[in-house]
Amino acid sequence: MGKKLTKEELLAKANEPKMFAMKYHPFYRGKIGVEIKTPVRSYEDFAIWYTPGVAEPCLDIQKNKNKVYEHTNKGNFVAIISDGTRVLSLGDIGPKAALPVMEGKGMLFKYLGGVDAFPICLNTKDPDEIITAVKWLVPTFGGINLEDIAKPKCFYILERLQKELDIPVWHDDQQGTALVTLAGLISALKVVDKKMEDVSITFIGAGAANINCAKYIMLAGANP
Repeated sequence: MGKKLTKEELLAKANEPKMFAMKYHPFYRGKIGVEIKTPVRSYEDFAIWYTPGVAEPCLDIQKNKNKVYEHTNKGNFVAIISDGTRVLSLGDIGPKAALPVMEGKGMLFKYLGGVDAFPICLNTKDPDEIITAVKWLVPTFGGINLEDIAKPKCFYILERLQKELDIPVWHDDQQGTALVTLAGLISALKVVDKKMEDVSITFIGAGAANINCAKYIMLAGANP
């Protein structure tokens, strides 16, 4: 067995991520960037990927709008949308202060799922303005990930966008948390050999996460 750490050593270890975060964020100037997918063997290749060659896929998309998923990265490109009003345990810190979190989420999308996700922090708290801004972005992105938007407007924004857009819209704090919680509960019930409808489940608080946790768990068979 290893040496038992003192309280002071445990506290110091717990604070290490904060210390390294302040060291490495300014060193790398953020966590994500843009990379080229296509080969560029010489300057002549720019005639394929840009003008004049690029006109051909443009015209193909004009004739058939669904071809945008063949000719561009739209199908693997997600917008991470936040107004910075409900960031982690920090609360309403604003769009600029929320950007490191959104970059971090973009890093997780890419590293864990291979999805290109771009953070967009909006300088408005008005739900209808957020909805309008997201609608303007639809031609570029294949999916929308809402992130760290305060309740109750997060419910309204999600419902409107899911009804009115032709691409998937997901609110991580609602659906993401709920599905992970449900998966953990299903696994735990298998371990103790119990059924969903036979156990009592308590939620403390009625925020965006817990409301959706309750909804998904009831859909999975829990008794309300």
